[in-house]
This record gives sequence, structure tokens and C-alpha cells, in this order.
Amino acid sequence: MDLQIGGKVAFVAASTSGLGRASALALAAEGARVCITGRNEQAREEVVSQIREAAGVALSVPLDVEDAACVEKAIDMCESELGPVDILVLNGPGPKPASPTTITSEDVAGAVARLIEPHVRMVNRVLPGMRERGWGRIIAIGSTAVVTPSQQLVLSTIGRQGLAGYLKALSQEVGGDGVTVNMVHPGRILTPRIDQLDEDAAAREGVQAVDIRQRFEQNIPAKRLGDPAELGATVAFLASQQAAYITGTAVRLDGGVTPVL
Repeated sequence: MDLQIGGKVAFVAASTSGLGRASALALAAEGARVCITGRNEQAREEVVSQIREAAGVALSVPLDVEDAACVEKAIDMCESELGPVDILVLNGPGPKPASPTTITSEDVAGAVARLIEPHVRMVNRVLPGMRERGWGRIIAIGSTAVVTPSQQLVLSTIGRQGLAGYLKALSQEVGGDGVTVNMVHPGRILTPRIDQLDEDAAAREGVQAVDIRQRFEQNIPAKRLGDPAELGATVAFLASQQAAYITGTAVRLDGGVTPVL
């Protein structure tokens, strides 16, 4: 299927590894011109090289999502080189693991600063152009912790639920302008973040990380963890012309852990 996004410009936040990288690769494979962003120059260049080797178009752009001036500069650089942003993928590092009884008000403020403020800032920067052109896609990578809170990821739940509320309201306001706003909620996908969470859990329980991994796999109806490419394909579809009537919704990729029909 041709997703009809060839030539569209995609700005993918934090796209040097994990889910952001998978999203960028999937968009590039569909012909989008992709800005690869992150703090690590070598990691950015590796993703850019992979896209270019497949005859795609990509640009390496330094980005620290928590630095307001850096966000503005990154989008300016992207638009100067590739053109106005048509597809914005909101992504970034998650907050530290913590339970409801151990967090502080400072922890909550940090979650907001990491998971809400940067994304609002990026949306505000590119949305006027999307509305003026009558076409835009805003896709946020969330977490199933929004739907089913995890005791050890309460800061992620707090921050991402706040982001979800903002995006729901935004989708209602810009729906008539050709701009769609959606979220993708991954469960356990094979990424460095999940590897670290498994290692942290193993240390707390005095077991091996592989034991933690196997326990989770047994509790997933699909009996496996997800592949980042599966999330990337979902992001690419939500960015497509075929998904023009899908907005204000969330797609869960969790192997059936949270069944809702």
C-alpha cells in the first residue's frame, strides 16, 4: 500500500534509538524526508546513514527536548533544509521508575517538564504552518501506562496522561483544518529502555533480567515482546493519507495485555 507521504517532511523527536528510531525508519521507507534528532551526534549520523543507504532523505539535527531554545533551533534547521514540517512525532525519554508512595512533588514537576512541556512547545512551533497548508499529522508515542498504570512507572503515567488530555483537546480544535492528532501506546517493546527496566526489576528482586523478561512474556497473550518495527509501521500508517479520518484516538501495541473492543 502506498501511504502517500512521499516528499512529506517528518520531524521525529528523540529518533536515534528505540521507538523514535523505528518511527523515523518507517516514515523514511515510505518516502518521507526525515529529521533525525537527538543529543548524540554519532547515533544521529548512524540512523541518517541507514536511511540514505536505502535511497531515503534524512537530516541530522541536534536536539535536547527539554531545552526550549534547542527545540526552536532544531525545527528551524529542519525547515531550512527540508521544508515545513508536515509530520511531527512526539517522543522523548521517560522519567525514572518510581511508585506512588515514593515520589515527591519535584519528581512530578520533572515528569511534566520532560513529558508535556517539550511536546506542547514543538506543537506550537509547527501547528500554524500545518493549519495554513491544510495538512498535518501529530503523533505522540505514549505508553500503556496511560491506560493501565504500573506501580513502578507512576511518573510516566502522570506525565503521559497529561499529554493525552492536551492532545485530545487539540484534536477537537484542529480537526477541521486537515490536521490529525493521535497517540500510540506501546506495551513492552524490545528497546534499550525495556532492557534497563528489566535489569532494575531484577536487581530489586534478586533475580536475573532474563527471569523478569520471561515472566512478562508469559503474561502477554501474544507470548512475546513487540518489535520496534511494528510500532514504526503503526506511526507511518497514522501519518498516511489513508488515516486522514482517524484523529483524537490512541492505538495500543501491547500484544493483547489491555484488550478493549
